[in-house]
Amino acid sequence: MKYENEKVLMIFVKNPVRGKVKTRLAKTIGEEKALAVYNDMLKYTCNITRNIDCSKVVFYSDFIDNNDLWEESVFQKEIQTGKDLGERMKNSFRLMFGYGFKKVVIIGSDCLEISSHIIDEAFRILDYKEVVIGPASDGGYYLMGLKQIHDSLFDYKSWSTSSLLNETIEELTREGVGFSLLPELSDIDEEQDMLNHNRFGTVK
Repeated sequence: MKYENEKVLMIFVKNPVRGKVKTRLAKTIGEEKALAVYNDMLKYTCNITRNIDCSKVVFYSDFIDNNDLWEESVFQKEIQTGKDLGERMKNSFRLMFGYGFKKVVIIGSDCLEISSHIIDEAFRILDYKEVVIGPASDGGYYLMGLKQIHDSLFDYKSWSTSSLLNETIEELTREGVGFSLLPELSDIDEEQDMLNHNRFGTVK
């Protein structure tokens, strides 16, 4: 893999297939609209990450798409591996550290409040902290950045629950790992999340 500096941003995405994305949202607005919402979120994430000064890698859930909105001149492409989210994240961090990166940050594609400034700040925090986390309002997190792998952050965690962030912070505290928190932001997972966000305020 080619890389130009010590920093890399990993972007975890789901392949945009009707019925397989935004399933909680689809229960109330339908699969077609949920897919349209997710495609809009992918475009947003692509746009705000394109010009960040770091290497960038898109990790697909099922297959690598060489003809989508993620330009190969800007984004490297990989596929997620592992049986659950924790293992997929851990394997991806291991891969990037194995390539020689010193600061590795991961985000998803569910947050429309994240910005290039926040991601830049995450990389700056890694100058003096081992770990940086972006808390999500639902009790999870929208960003994590590491300077080295910490297996305990990914093993035996309550993924997609309101206790994930607290479990992660307790783990870091117990191990004496220095960390810092970014501002709390909201993900788009259900219809109310979507209606609360001005980007989707008129969607019915």
